[in-house]
Amino acid sequence: MTWLAACALALCLLPATASAAGYTQTQYPIVLVHGLFGFDNIGPVEYFYGIPSALRADGAKVYVVQVAAANSTEVRGEQLLTQVKQILAATGAAKVNLMGHSHGGPTARYVASVRPDLVASVTSIGGVNKGSAVADVLLGVAPAGSLSNTVLVSITNGLGTIINFLSGGGGLTQNSLAAAQSLSTAGTAKFNAAHPQGVPITACGEGAYSVNGVAYYSWSGAKPYTNVLDIIDPGLALTSLAFAGAKNDGLVSSCSSRLGKVIRDDYAINHLDEVNQTVGLTNLFETSPVTLFRQQANRLKNAGL
Repeated sequence: MTWLAACALALCLLPATASAAGYTQTQYPIVLVHGLFGFDNIGPVEYFYGIPSALRADGAKVYVVQVAAANSTEVRGEQLLTQVKQILAATGAAKVNLMGHSHGGPTARYVASVRPDLVASVTSIGGVNKGSAVADVLLGVAPAGSLSNTVLVSITNGLGTIINFLSGGGGLTQNSLAAAQSLSTAGTAKFNAAHPQGVPITACGEGAYSVNGVAYYSWSGAKPYTNVLDIIDPGLALTSLAFAGAKNDGLVSSCSSRLGKVIRDDYAINHLDEVNQTVGLTNLFETSPVTLFRQQANRLKNAGL
């Protein structure tokens, strides 16, 4: 009887195992692009915590790039473009699937805009696609040329340099003022005028699903405080006040995050939860961020990307 039960259990498990094999196996490599003050990894801590290995486990080829922790979208975009070319040369692939978080969203969009022939898709996760009220507040409190701005820029540039050094990315120039300007409402509007692909033309709608052969997707969270054990959550609850009640993830409004085909803009996760931070301390009552990335890889696979 015990033997029969064991066989029955094994048979029940087989379909799940078979369905997982190849689940994330996209045609083109996946390239993960970090946001402001981001990195690839610092020691055992990944920016996209646990996500690369979860994607690779079921067939995806995954690359995690490192661009300047703080700089303009265009500077970061050129750095990303260089690495995309290197990945394509190393793999022999014709294109890549770019997945960018936060400032990584516009950074990926820049590459897709200037070299659409190298990009199969752009997925924006909590992307700052129409600016952030937090950046607007920071620039208002510490306008360029003021003493407070000089102090703030010095501190944040230093932080960016330290992050890049610890993650092995020394040599990348940091410019936190340029980053803040790029992430502001005005700065993003200027960027979107030059690189409009996938951006909704209405305040909170969807953008074109495909432009110049590049598919565009997005998703984001809308719950700034999600886990009492996460020491970052109170800070995100505070920064969420900048949005004056508009739905947001703590740093980006839901409407600003929308790009191309919107999967959802209201997951019960915050800006750091979107990449499974801090070290996996996310909302226990919402879909795991790792699962969201796996589902997107499968979506790209099914689209032939």
